[in-house]
Amino acid sequence: MNPQLSGILFGFAAFVTWGFLPVYWKQLHEVAPFEIICHRIIWSCLFLCLIISFQKRWPEVRQITRESSNLIKLCCSGTLIGFNWFIYIWAVNTEHVIETSLGYYINPMVNVLIGFLLLGEKFNRLQLMAILCALAGVSYSLCAYGDLPLFALTLAFSFAFYGYARKKIKVAPIPGLLVETSVLIVPALGYLVYRQFFFGSLFFVDLHVTFWLIGSGIATSLPLLWFASAARTLKLSTIGILQYLAPTIAFALGVFIYREPFDWHSAITFMLIWLGVFIYCADSIVRTRRV
Repeated sequence: MNPQLSGILFGFAAFVTWGFLPVYWKQLHEVAPFEIICHRIIWSCLFLCLIISFQKRWPEVRQITRESSNLIKLCCSGTLIGFNWFIYIWAVNTEHVIETSLGYYINPMVNVLIGFLLLGEKFNRLQLMAILCALAGVSYSLCAYGDLPLFALTLAFSFAFYGYARKKIKVAPIPGLLVETSVLIVPALGYLVYRQFFFGSLFFVDLHVTFWLIGSGIATSLPLLWFASAARTLKLSTIGILQYLAPTIAFALGVFIYREPFDWHSAITFMLIWLGVFIYCADSIVRTRRV
C-alpha cells in the first residue's frame, strides 16, 4: 500500500476512535471517574507491554529507565496526561461532551501560545488571528453565562502542557507512554485495593462493567499506536487537519445523540472557535506549501 495512503488511514482511524471515545466512557457511568482512570492506567500499561514485546522494543524502554532525568520528566508528563484523562472522563460522564469538543478545538491554538511563551517560537499574523478568535469565543462564553468553560479550558491546557513536556523529553512515543503509565501504576493499584476493601467496586461483580474497564487499555493505547504510524508518513499540516475529526465527532454526539443543552450563546461561542480553527488550518496549509 502507498505509504501516504496508509498514513491517512491510520490517522483517520486514530482520530475517529478518539472522537467516539465518549460512547465508550458512557458505558461506565456507574463507576467513579477516578476509579476508571486507575483501571485505564493499569490496563493501558499491560496492553503497551504486549505492543512493546511484539515490536521487540524493550531495549528502548531499558535505555529510558537508565536515565534518571528522563524518569523524573516522564513522571511529570505522566501526571499531566493522567490528569487530562480524568478531566475528560469526568466531563463525559457529567453530560459535558460538547464542552470536551470545545477543549480540543482550542488545544492547537493553546499549543501555539505555549510555543510563543515557553519555547521562544514566533507566531505569524494568521496564528495571532486564530488565537484571538479562540479568546473571543471563551470571553463570549464568560459574558453570556457568567462563568468560564472550565472543562474545555482544563482539557486544552493540560493536553498542551503535556505536548510541551513530551517535546522536551527525547523519547519515542510508545516506549515513553509505557514508562509514563508504569510510574502511575503503583498509586493506581493502591487506590483500587483501598476502594475495593472500604467502598466496594463493580469490578468482577458486574461483568458488563468489568469488560469495559479491562478494554479501556485497548481504547487508550490502540489509537496512540495508529497515530504514531500516521505521524511517521504524513505532513504536519495533514495531521493538523485530521485532528479536528475527533472534536467534531464529539460535538455531534453531544448535540444529536446525548441531547446536551446547546443554545444560541453556545452557537456563537463555537462559531468564533470554528473561525479560529479555519484560520489555523489555512495557515498550516500555506506554510506547508512554502516549504
